Amino acid sequence: MTSRRTFLGSAAALLAVVATHDGMRAFASAAESATEGASTPLRTWLQIGEDGMVTFFTGKVEIGMGVITGLTQIVADELDVPLSHVRAVTGDTALTPDQGGVGGSTSTELGAFPLRNAAAEARRVLLEAAAARLRVPADRLVVTDGVVRDRTNPSASVPYGALVAALANAPPLHASGENFAQNVTGAAKPKAPADYRYVGKPVARIDVAPKAYGTFRYVVDVRVPGMLHGRVVRPPAAGARLLGVDEAPLRAFGDARLVRIGDFLGVVASREWDAVRGARALEPRWSAGPRSFPAQSALPDAMWAAPVSSQDKVVARGDLAAGFAGADVVEARYAWPFQAHAMMGPGCAVADVAHDGTARVWTGGQKPFALREGIADLLGVPLEKVRVTFVEDAGSYGRGGFDDTAADAVLLSRAVGKPVRVQAMRSDTTQWGPKAPAIVAHLRGAVRDGAIAALDLTVRSFNGGEISSHPDSAGNFIGGQLAGHPNDKPRVEYAAYGRNSATYRIPALHAVAELIPPLVANGSPLRTTHLRDPEGPGTTFVIESFVDELAAKAGADPLAFRIAHLDDARQAGVLRAVATASQWRSGRSAAKRQTGLARGRGVAFATRGKTVVATVAEVAVDTASGAVRVTRLVCAHDCGFIVNPRSLRGTIEANLMQSMSRALYEEVKFDESTVTSRDWASYPVVRTPDVPDSVEVVLIEHGADVPSYGAGEPSSRPTAAAIANAIYDATGARVRRAPLTPENVLAALHGA
Repeated sequence: MTSRRTFLGSAAALLAVVATHDGMRAFASAAESATEGASTPLRTWLQIGEDGMVTFFTGKVEIGMGVITGLTQIVADELDVPLSHVRAVTGDTALTPDQGGVGGSTSTELGAFPLRNAAAEARRVLLEAAAARLRVPADRLVVTDGVVRDRTNPSASVPYGALVAALANAPPLHASGENFAQNVTGAAKPKAPADYRYVGKPVARIDVAPKAYGTFRYVVDVRVPGMLHGRVVRPPAAGARLLGVDEAPLRAFGDARLVRIGDFLGVVASREWDAVRGARALEPRWSAGPRSFPAQSALPDAMWAAPVSSQDKVVARGDLAAGFAGADVVEARYAWPFQAHAMMGPGCAVADVAHDGTARVWTGGQKPFALREGIADLLGVPLEKVRVTFVEDAGSYGRGGFDDTAADAVLLSRAVGKPVRVQAMRSDTTQWGPKAPAIVAHLRGAVRDGAIAALDLTVRSFNGGEISSHPDSAGNFIGGQLAGHPNDKPRVEYAAYGRNSATYRIPALHAVAELIPPLVANGSPLRTTHLRDPEGPGTTFVIESFVDELAAKAGADPLAFRIAHLDDARQAGVLRAVATASQWRSGRSAAKRQTGLARGRGVAFATRGKTVVATVAEVAVDTASGAVRVTRLVCAHDCGFIVNPRSLRGTIEANLMQSMSRALYEEVKFDESTVTSRDWASYPVVRTPDVPDSVEVVLIEHGADVPSYGAGEPSSRPTAAAIANAIYDATGARVRRAPLTPENVLAALHGA
């Protein structure tokens, strides 16, 4: 029988060295970081075996948008090898460089640079080695599918696999930046995009087929010898303290045992079903908690009544008093709710914490290196004792709860001295996972001579970084908090005009972003963090809905009104593109009734970084019930140079569906002490019958003169506002509180 310690040693060796038939040397070790002073070895990023197979190493991971396929295209093109000869090692803190993980839609925009440069440098080194072997000048050589040939004598050739010894003596790459911005450069100049074979083409994602055929290895499939199964028991209320628990009920469920660390409570057993039943059978005694949550309907008022914990004056220019003097004035308040990740799978992790504190963790968390820091802090051990390996989980778009599951597994494994697999239950992540922050806004705008003369707005929210998007400390795990670790490393993140929405040319502008304290400071299911495009959809809903109000006050077409307030040609071009694709007609719809429905269309515009997006939504509103059906979405998208249009189109379509779900349905429900949204019944999301009849994506193509910009999140921004503006176009009612549920639509209709 293989012992746990023997297995760990052999597994580490297996993952640290490529199989011998590949003829490759040892992988870069954790101690060989991506930046060694001002240089880093080429092998840190890329290696080639004697069989010609190329392996690249990246801190980026695949969370559902085809990023690894795009990086594979880039490496294959720079090296002139087939796609089938390229494979990736991703997100392993012992094997890959620290590129910050996935976040900010930067995986292609920034994460591709070091791989592209490393591949170009490897090609240069291999060509020099081939020139020496073939005794011809390097500029006479060409590469086809990993074979180097003399263009004047094609029979003189040598495959990459016969040249790999040259890579061992390759000069180091110059390193710069860190985390998301890390880059390396060598003597080689990468190819011009015009010379690419794969980049820019609609290559099929390399992970789809194994997923479709059920052969893909997810984190739920990870098994470790001697592994136990764990389940956690969360408090019944925010801030509740564990007073006591009787473990006698566990005797009925095999070898199930109790783990208690402060207010952290879990059950571990050899059989998973015993752990599930044991956790359900426990009857722990908890204190009541502070009961600090307001009534659900009163959340916006409670947010306005709350003290301001910090303030950021985002923009202040021009003379507001002069801008409002004699102008037509519009004033409104908007509200955006707490929202949950509600992932397809609730998360899974496996942790093995040895007696000396050495820890192995397998997780779907999208920032493995930051998670390694957090686990080391949780265990109180040096960083080098922790290894985190990314294994894909359900789609993850922010800090959804996978990191919390990993921390739970670590706490349980340390307590029982064996590896523990924690498969989170639906309520663990829907009810107790971190939430996207609620937002409220107060806006006053002035219109004169058909244009915006002044805008004065305050956008107030809970902190989008209360739970840091970088899980690098013990206190930002819910398990860590319950075990007694304070959340002492929050970030400060506002919902701000201009940063989380588009900006317009407005002569007099005063925009303030404010944060309010969390409702419960520790152990709360309403703690707030990143959800896809943090603060973007909510802030854009506020700004783009209000710009529509100003257009209506000016008597202007809302699409033309936006263009008139933009100076950037790319931005105006995206709005014109969506107008053409949607067959936009100036003026308000006639709101004709067909089978009792009022129909309308609306537009919204967004920028995120240097990516520009405009979306037109068409809706049918049942004015008797308030129900809204989105019948058509048209999105024009400009993210610069496109690496893979097929993956990009799918990413945008998925963004549109997820953001439509958030616009129409998603709102975290709670009572005075806890979150009551536990599943997809109490936290509804978009279903197949809700998909619009038509979803159209217009990709704005650019040549090589424009780099690639982020595309994972921008198209989430304008959807809710486009739908709300379409409801106004259909009914004349402004829905200023999201989600756009029948109740909120009816309230707006009655108000109108």
